[in-house]
Amino acid sequence: MTVASKRIFGALIGCRIQNAVKSSNKESAKSKQIIMALAKISEAITSDLYLEDILKLIVTVTAEAMGSKICSLMLLDKSSKELVVKATQSVSENYNKKPNIKLGEGIAGKVAKEAKSATVLDVRKDSRYINREIARKEKLCSLLCAPLIFKDSAIGVLNCYTAKPHHFSKNEINILKSIANQSAVVIENFRLVVESKVIKEELEARKATERAKGILMRRENLDEEESYNLIRKYSMDKRKSMREISEAIILTEDMKKSS
Repeated sequence: MTVASKRIFGALIGCRIQNAVKSSNKESAKSKQIIMALAKISEAITSDLYLEDILKLIVTVTAEAMGSKICSLMLLDKSSKELVVKATQSVSENYNKKPNIKLGEGIAGKVAKEAKSATVLDVRKDSRYINREIARKEKLCSLLCAPLIFKDSAIGVLNCYTAKPHHFSKNEINILKSIANQSAVVIENFRLVVESKVIKEELEARKATERAKGILMRRENLDEEESYNLIRKYSMDKRKSMREISEAIILTEDMKKSS
């Protein structure tokens, strides 16, 4: 090998090493971004955020991690069996107010029903995509849609759109699946916390009403039904909850006992 050939060969090897390092650095940066996105979503479990804020956080960090033009999160309404857009980082009224999607219909509806991710190269030309006109107006092109899975069933979907045709890689699909799965856990945990609080409040209200009824039965010589109706009447007249009226009756009784 001549000196010139060695130099050319060395330059080629050096170029390949530089490209490999750059690629490795890009992958490392991407991995860190994904880990940070998952961490932010996980932290929402122990935060004081409302569900609306949590959903907004999910779409924002997902769009950043995926480099998405628009990311949206749709939740399944169990009563109507429809997917409803609950959060997106898009400021477009056209997209934010797009119609609900029936379970099993369109791309998102099928993803939610079958609990399997789907990709579309160009939603503007795919007949399965229901809102093609909105896609054209918003200049949306490729779509990656992943189900939000909790206990083997979909509670919604997470959508990522690009502005240009894009073939989503297996790695990108797996990344969105991971984010979607983590998001589903956060959403359902929040719902369980809310439900437990509601149940607790209902039990406390019932206990207060029962105690207040007992006080009225003894004090006013009423039966159980008459006592309940009196509390309900006070509640309607004063525009207060029955719990508030019951607690007021209990407080008055306690003050009498302590005086």
